[in-house]
Amino acid sequence: MTATQANVPGEPAALRPRLTEDLKSAMRARDDIRVSTLRMVLAKLKDADIAARPRGVEAIAEPELVALLRGMVKSRRESEAQYQAGNRPELAAREAAEIAIIEAYLPQTLAGAALDAAIAAAIAATGATGPKSMGAVIAALKAAHGPALDMAAASAAVKAKLAG
Repeated sequence: MTATQANVPGEPAALRPRLTEDLKSAMRARDDIRVSTLRMVLAKLKDADIAARPRGVEAIAEPELVALLRGMVKSRRESEAQYQAGNRPELAAREAAEIAIIEAYLPQTLAGAALDAAIAAAIAATGATGPKSMGAVIAALKAAHGPALDMAAASAAVKAKLAG
């Protein structure tokens, strides 16, 4: 998919070309925080691509890219909390801005009633009855919803449903 195909209405935009095009746009607009964040994301993506080469993969797949972005958001949330605790609001604000930029590239996650319905369907499909079946339920959720699943929230919700 080329960068021009990524912007077709109704089509899901591929993340790689979108990241590159947005970096160019941010550079033209002289948006320093966006340029810095997108360069960081693209560098991390390049590192992941290089690490995948021994497996015979030239570039990581879209689900792996989404997982990489979620990991970046998670680490920035932790940093933001540390900066807040250390009374460094300017650094916490920068982390929050980076989080907002990165999250713009993540797919909409299941939450609330949609997450509960997906969990109920996965429990029914796997026949899970207790906490020992949690792995099977999580695997079914991953298979059905993949990138739209926030694993931390899903795991906690599955654990709560299976426990009680």
